[in-house]
Amino acid sequence: MGQTGRVLIPAGSLPDLPVRPVLPEVAATLDGAGAAVLVAPPGTGKTTLVPLALAGPGGRVIVAEPRRVATRAAARRMATLLGEQAGQRVGFAVRGERQVSGDTVVEVVTTGLLVRRLQADPELAGVTTVILDECHERHLDSDLALAFLVEVRAALRPDLRVLATSATADAERLAAVLGEPGRPAPIVVAHARNHPVEVIWAPPAGPITPPHGLRVDPRLLDHVAATTRRALAEGDGDVLVFLPGAGEIATVAGRLGGLDADVVSLHGRLAGAAQDAALRAGPRRRVVLATAVAESSLTVPGVRAVVDAGLSRVPRMDHARGLGALATVGVSRSSAEQRAGRAGREAPGRVYRCWPAALHDRLPAQPEPEIAAADLTGFALDLALWGHPDGDGLALPDPPPAGALRAAVATLHDLGAVDTGGRVTARGRALAAAGLHPRLGRALIDGAAVLGAARAAELVAVLDDDRTTNGDVVTVLRAGRDDPARRAETRRLTRALSRVPTPRPDEAARLSDDAAAGLIVGLAYPERVARVREPGGRSYLMAGGTAAELPAGSPLTGTSWLAVAGADRPAGARVARVRSAAPLDEETALEVAAPMVSEATEIGWIDGDVVARRVRRLGAIILASTRLADPDPALLRAALVTGLRQEGLGLLTWSRNAEDLRRRLAFAHAALGDPWPDMSDEALLANPEDWLDLGAARRRADLARTDVAGGLRRLVPWSVAGRLDDVAPERLPVPSGSQVRIDYRDPAAPVLAVKVQEAFGWKEAPRLADGRVPVLLHLLSPAGRPVAVTADLGSFWVQGYPQVRAEMRGRYPRHPWPEDPTTAEPTRRANPRAR
Repeated sequence: MGQTGRVLIPAGSLPDLPVRPVLPEVAATLDGAGAAVLVAPPGTGKTTLVPLALAGPGGRVIVAEPRRVATRAAARRMATLLGEQAGQRVGFAVRGERQVSGDTVVEVVTTGLLVRRLQADPELAGVTTVILDECHERHLDSDLALAFLVEVRAALRPDLRVLATSATADAERLAAVLGEPGRPAPIVVAHARNHPVEVIWAPPAGPITPPHGLRVDPRLLDHVAATTRRALAEGDGDVLVFLPGAGEIATVAGRLGGLDADVVSLHGRLAGAAQDAALRAGPRRRVVLATAVAESSLTVPGVRAVVDAGLSRVPRMDHARGLGALATVGVSRSSAEQRAGRAGREAPGRVYRCWPAALHDRLPAQPEPEIAAADLTGFALDLALWGHPDGDGLALPDPPPAGALRAAVATLHDLGAVDTGGRVTARGRALAAAGLHPRLGRALIDGAAVLGAARAAELVAVLDDDRTTNGDVVTVLRAGRDDPARRAETRRLTRALSRVPTPRPDEAARLSDDAAAGLIVGLAYPERVARVREPGGRSYLMAGGTAAELPAGSPLTGTSWLAVAGADRPAGARVARVRSAAPLDEETALEVAAPMVSEATEIGWIDGDVVARRVRRLGAIILASTRLADPDPALLRAALVTGLRQEGLGLLTWSRNAEDLRRRLAFAHAALGDPWPDMSDEALLANPEDWLDLGAARRRADLARTDVAGGLRRLVPWSVAGRLDDVAPERLPVPSGSQVRIDYRDPAAPVLAVKVQEAFGWKEAPRLADGRVPVLLHLLSPAGRPVAVTADLGSFWVQGYPQVRAEMRGRYPRHPWPEDPTTAEPTRRANPRAR
């Protein structure tokens, strides 16, 4: 078929699965265009039939799968179709395990391993076709492999055939990436012949707390277990249960005791043999508790019912705090459809969705691509290794977020993996060769020089495991020493170290498990080295500036120094929550985070006052501080100005005189504008040194002794300073002869509060600001209570006063209430009592 000559299995000999009729079209399209997209839902056979149909003796077909369990399963399924064992004509390679031979013509690999292979051999010598399976899942490695292959086809291997497969209909983006500008790659569609699947909405009866970080409400897991029992009772066949992670699988398994069925786990952390066993039918009915690894690529035989918890676990990065972790999120609609389809592979089935039908249409249509939210440090190292440090020019389905990529490159620079221009260094190549996140690669290589290869490898294998602890890495280390998967990963990392020159450790300096774990965690995450805030407490400050807290009851509580391996920040929390950590001593902390150690003179506004000190820091952690005896006065003034701007003018002492002056000046500015100065907080804080005398001030208390009124007067230009009493007098004379203070709190309407009897004879309210603004009169009763408010005194005497006079005469008979107040004599006194 095409350039491969004789095919491995003729299309007519392959199992009658829905993809079989389009296999000739796929081959012809690849022969003609060189690249294509195959859209085929789960269950159509695209993962196993397409590689066999395209393979022949002329070269090797590489199939890239996003997950290790799918990689092994696909290879073994294809080998079974050939009547062989994996490792003969069909082989596979995953991290730490490879089964291939000289006869292998189809090799199934993880996308991460394909990226490594492309970095080492961009031409892919001896390879005729690359199939990128499940591209719709949008993992970082899948996006990278796709972009690298597009460049390889354009520059080195135009004869290399590339097929991208997707289980969803959203294939246009893939076709545009694989094709040329204006000429997308052809799309071939295979339609599923799944049996009907009945959708049963099965939400919990009570409220469920939304997931955050790695936490899932136990009430939801109880409900999933109950729904699983219901699914078993309401039909025959096996039940496939989708849960977000290994921890939830273990919890639900513990709630399913007493079932007349075998409970089987399926997730990426299991050993290969255990994963393979989960993909084989058993003698009894089975309940298969699986993560998203069973969503596509894999076939779980015998399934007639699916129970979907509606959750998935994805990588997330909090770039502001440098916290990268897995997060639990709601499933997308496309993923929910793929999960449901697992129940209709072999016969009509049922899917129990543990969320309400009304919520389903509000779910996102597609899962968010990893590149949008994940830690991009490893991704950035791959770009640097490929020669595109910023990703420009690569055919990525989505560009990396600029801020996230900058943070990733900065991390690589700190690790010594790239130079100032973003180009990969020899150390960067060594970190990449370990097949780990660059941080863990650094911990492995540098830790081996102290601990030895095997011990460093064992500890890094612990850190590379996403299972959580009660806050103690050492507990996980000791508990998992018999874990086959842990031992296999330790051996792999030990072999990787044999290819990297490292100094032989000093056997005399053998460290305890606690000290060794602290060293490795600190090497991986130096910015997460943390010191306790108070002796015996659970609160810590990380060198990167993030506050964090240990879980209640953690055995690490009160430890002076920690190396934090994992942390997240719960919704609404003020501080991060430590998920895993190891104890550390100060000497090791300073060693692993040496680039963050600094000494500097600090003069500034810190924690509510001026601080002048010589300080030694480990990032945000103060190691030592010495007070400066003779700091620079200019820097002290600058610190005081900073404090004023941060905390406001309330740091000053506002006497009544100062407050009244500020209000009068504010009125003058509002009424007449420039050159009368603006008295708003913003204006006064813009340049405090222009009006405040800070010459001798050194600390917060000195601000309270500053002459505020004198400072405000300095802001008034000499050309208008002498007119303030005319424009905005402090007091006004009233007809009775009293001098009454004006209230300027509202600069648009200054208030004069005066008793009605003292205003007799006034025909109009007085005006201020050169006659522009009338005073708002608050006319008072003899007892000082307001009886009227007016700026139009003439109208008040005619319309309002007669009613006031009628009400007040009986209440205050000793005070005059003349019929015509405009001609009456004003008075401050009552009439004398009759004798």
